[in-house]
Amino acid sequence: MSTSADPQLAVPILHGVLETSLCVDDLDSAEQFYAVIMGLEKHSSQPGRHVFFRCGSGMLLLFSAAATSRPGHIVNGGVIPPHGTTGAGHTALAMFESEIDTWRAKLVASGVTIESEVQWPGGGYSLYFRDPSGNSLELATPKLWGLPEV
Repeated sequence: MSTSADPQLAVPILHGVLETSLCVDDLDSAEQFYAVIMGLEKHSSQPGRHVFFRCGSGMLLLFSAAATSRPGHIVNGGVIPPHGTTGAGHTALAMFESEIDTWRAKLVASGVTIESEVQWPGGGYSLYFRDPSGNSLELATPKLWGLPEV
């Protein structure tokens, strides 16, 4: 709800994060990691450019930085701006408190090194690890941000 009297200055409400993206070095190894180890459902892909996964009520987009740092990708007449970045990114994915031990065991059994585990002072718990491209991934309980498990 906007507090502004001028409708041109009204601030519309955002309803959540629809998608988040990471850049990866190798789309094939990224697809294997996110599908098999993380258990995400593949939505679509374009070889050499991207692979997209469903993640809860949003999407995780994985891009080849080399392919998506160039302008000019056109979809239905609209130009998609460059998406490529350099260096490791970060994203946090939600897990429930009752799943912490299961996720820890899954990661270890899959050969994924857990870099750190944090019990947050205000509530919540995080497991930190890396994907094959070196992106920092975090599995966190919603309580970290005072959110309910839904």
